[in-house]
Amino acid sequence: MTDRYARQIVLPEVGTEGQARLAAATVLVAGAGGLGCALLQYLCAAGVGRLLIVDHDRVDESNLHRQPLFRMSDVGQPKACAAAAALRQLNPGVAVEEAVERLTPANSAAWVSRADVIIDAADSLALTYILSDECLCQAKPLVSASVLGLSGYVGAFCGGAPSYRAVFPEMPRQAGSCAQSGVLGTAVGVMGTLQAHMTLAILLQLTPPVLGQLISVDFRTLRFSGFSFGSAREPSGPAVPFIAPEEVREADLVIDLRSLAEAPVSPFPGALRVGVEEVETAGLPDASTSRVVLCCRSGIRAWRAAQALRRAGHVDLALIALGD
Repeated sequence: MTDRYARQIVLPEVGTEGQARLAAATVLVAGAGGLGCALLQYLCAAGVGRLLIVDHDRVDESNLHRQPLFRMSDVGQPKACAAAAALRQLNPGVAVEEAVERLTPANSAAWVSRADVIIDAADSLALTYILSDECLCQAKPLVSASVLGLSGYVGAFCGGAPSYRAVFPEMPRQAGSCAQSGVLGTAVGVMGTLQAHMTLAILLQLTPPVLGQLISVDFRTLRFSGFSFGSAREPSGPAVPFIAPEEVREADLVIDLRSLAEAPVSPFPGALRVGVEEVETAGLPDASTSRVVLCCRSGIRAWRAAQALRRAGHVDLALIALGD
């Protein structure tokens, strides 16, 4: 053992046994953006043995104020590849594997199965639910965070604790984005670092456990708050699942909730183009199909439409978040 980790090995909560536990661990990180850039550096520096990075996006100059793992020379490069290269320079003793792809309902099970802890750093509410569902199924811990404007939260779900759905059974009617609402790089860095800390606490089996805990931060007032959700109950009945586009069946009725201005061409040639407000007020023009698949960019409009159809008696529903 080199002196690289000497300052954390001296901690009684770590020691040589804890350091060996970190070295034997595999962590999956979904997203190499603002949260990912912060947490990846600290997990790598701490000596987590293997990091799996999944991100489909490329580095843009507008990312650099909150993603300091990247340099100007990385602009245009896949984030997963640029992050992996930087981490290998930071700590050659850590194995880093990158994948330039979306994490979807079709591949989430395979990725989750490879890791001891899963980190949601993708800034996609649909993916949070997808990962939570899979982590609950596989009994794997999920550390999820989100930052918007001057507020953020981080929580540790599943792996013996309640799932994200147990705490947040309903999606919001609308969600903002960093591009629309803005975000301070320091706020993202704090929340990403808290994700890294929670992950290390899980791997080191620190007590009291962080699983079942959520922390909220108001960066305007510098107030921290939080709560324990260990007693939260999983929603009764099956949840409306997110599926991948390739999982659409020929007999499905597909409804693309995006406007023609937003998406002139749908990936589903036979899809109905109906707005979410019309579905909420008028229902479906044809309810004879075996399954209704609702799709939009983020998944939020699809969820809203699904709730309206459920109230009208539809039970065989699925959601697709098509992304940008």
